[in-house]
Amino acid sequence: MRKATAAFFKLHITAGVCALFFLISCAAPDNKPPARPRYPKPYKVGKQWYHPKRDAVGFRQRGIASWYGEDFHGHRTASGEIYNMHAMTAAHKTLPLGTYVRVHNLRNGKKVVVRINDRGPFVRGRIIDLSRRAAKRIGLVGPGTAPVEIVALGIPKQVTVNGKIRRTFDTINYDVGDFTIQVGAFREKEKAYRLKEKLSQRYKGAYIAKYQSSGGIFYRVRVGRWMSLAQARRYERILEANGYPDAIVVAR
Repeated sequence: MRKATAAFFKLHITAGVCALFFLISCAAPDNKPPARPRYPKPYKVGKQWYHPKRDAVGFRQRGIASWYGEDFHGHRTASGEIYNMHAMTAAHKTLPLGTYVRVHNLRNGKKVVVRINDRGPFVRGRIIDLSRRAAKRIGLVGPGTAPVEIVALGIPKQVTVNGKIRRTFDTINYDVGDFTIQVGAFREKEKAYRLKEKLSQRYKGAYIAKYQSSGGIFYRVRVGRWMSLAQARRYERILEANGYPDAIVVAR
């Protein structure tokens, strides 16, 4: 059973895609639309740091699978969703959240497709924690653990081939997207505009994004636009070096 749940991440991005086609020939995942993938920031559980992957292209892994159920049912997952042990989901330490994977029970040959929406299992030797429903599909509930192989599929989409609708998968790639840099966020509009004017004197593309939250209206001061995460991160470091320590890359 799963021992810990990692803190969920704060930076959302829209993943870029590279076409990768797979047809599902085993138990289908839940029909719920995948959670919007979150930028894979490093996280720490106990004394161990984990560094999530930026993409799942070609990912394949063998190891021990386990499952988690009632003790975590109704609790928040690393993706921000509420854990539902009756859904077809799973936890993995480093795969991008939102990735669909095929899990093959090497002991009995059964397979299932699940969506990664949580982090774990934080137990030595285990590579994936399945929801109770998914575990039941491949005969894992009774024994508790089993040797498995997992293959990353990506994010599902529907395409039409010869007039027939089929489910395929796009891979998650966090290096491609629509990025900007947030330098500050203020409740007071005047402070936000003063910072924007200061930034405009030296940098191109400074602007204010108004945001309505449950706590009121915030004025987010941002600058620039990049389609590459690497380019945005380079500019982030420039801003930090020039006196803006709170500069951070965000999705537009």
